[in-house]
Amino acid sequence: MHILLMGPPGAGKGTQAVRLVKQYNIPQISTGDMFRAAVKEQTPLGIEAKKYMDAGQLVPDSVTVGIVRERLSKDDCKAGFILDGFPRTTAQAVALDAILKDIGISLTAVVNLNVPSDELVKRISERARLENRDDDKPETVQKRLTVYEESTKPLIDYYRNSGLYVEINGLQDMEAVYHDIVKALEK
Repeated sequence: MHILLMGPPGAGKGTQAVRLVKQYNIPQISTGDMFRAAVKEQTPLGIEAKKYMDAGQLVPDSVTVGIVRERLSKDDCKAGFILDGFPRTTAQAVALDAILKDIGISLTAVVNLNVPSDELVKRISERARLENRDDDKPETVQKRLTVYEESTKPLIDYYRNSGLYVEINGLQDMEAVYHDIVKALEK
């Protein structure tokens, strides 16, 4: 199962991905996690990515596409994966299509967690208090939501007509969201 998990910052993608990993025994591929690890390790990629992340901006495609291509080409992704946090732009979606074609993989489903902006701000503020993530600081949150609206939300139209697109009500409790995702995947 090759799943693309979409939604705005704070929608619960990471939370749901962890559960889906256990359910289907496939890896979660999170560009956010890959970038945060690179920042923590202060790799050249991490140092470059941190500048953009701290400003609430998207890391440039040249960096992101390369790291995703490398990861999806690994053996553990052949049977399936949950891709979380990529693509974030239509250009990245086109690049993802090319990567998947090159490695002979097709997406099984595109799952979008739909959550209104006011709820997202509330969730991210709470997460910032609990996890102390730099990209959840108040000054960065609104920028991330604006970037999502401008750059990532158009992907809904890109995938809607693919026959793979499923929208999930992300306002429900975590268990109900999970149940709806699994139900959609197993149709």
